[in-house]
Amino acid sequence: MRLAGPLRIVVLVVSVGVTWIVVSILLGGPGSGFPRIQQLFTSPESSVTAGDLRARPMDNTCYPCPAPRARKYKCGLPQPCPEEHLAFRVVSGAANVIGPKICLEDKMLMSSVKDNVGRGLNIALVNGVSGELIEARAFDMWAGDVNDLLKFIRPLHEGTLVFVASYDDPATKMNEETRKLFSELGSRNAKELAFRDSWVFVGAKGVQNKSPFEQHVKNSKHSNKYEGWPEALEMEGCIPRRSTAS
Repeated sequence: MRLAGPLRIVVLVVSVGVTWIVVSILLGGPGSGFPRIQQLFTSPESSVTAGDLRARPMDNTCYPCPAPRARKYKCGLPQPCPEEHLAFRVVSGAANVIGPKICLEDKMLMSSVKDNVGRGLNIALVNGVSGELIEARAFDMWAGDVNDLLKFIRPLHEGTLVFVASYDDPATKMNEETRKLFSELGSRNAKELAFRDSWVFVGAKGVQNKSPFEQHVKNSKHSNKYEGWPEALEMEGCIPRRSTAS
């Protein structure tokens, strides 16, 4: 029983000593303020080391910086066109829901936003020398008059560029003369174009060979992307400027 008093004193001294050691660790030692306690409430991401300072950009633009986006050129092309070439992108309509687009030299010639597209064939005529738009019109090839289309493409001048994008049905009203005229503009597929096919084409008046700028997908219930329609087509490229246009 006589040992109880001294034992309590020893336990008390040990407890005080342990408490002091813990407090010293948390407070970071004499003269250090509260850095250790602050570290307990600081996330690893927000802590800064000398290595971090060396790695961060000094102009504070970003850290970490996102991966650079791929640069886009005129009409969204991944590369610029050579000199004396015109950048273009032609997109056919998707089923009978999303309208077509025709872009040239970063200018939208035809689109739903411009409210100048429609069912059938959407055609933009462009001066092959200057690249300026001559006229843009949509022709209903389901219920329209094919003679309106013929009057539009018969009198084309030499060197005129012709941009075509289908929407819904491009061919029901086509006749032999229409197909022949498009073939003379450089089309390979105009002769076989049919109901609800997808078609994009760039040709020119007075070309000697078939155009390299043409895509065509047949309407087929076995391969259609949409119910009753094939997939939409998208074509882009660079067209050499014509040397003369009359």
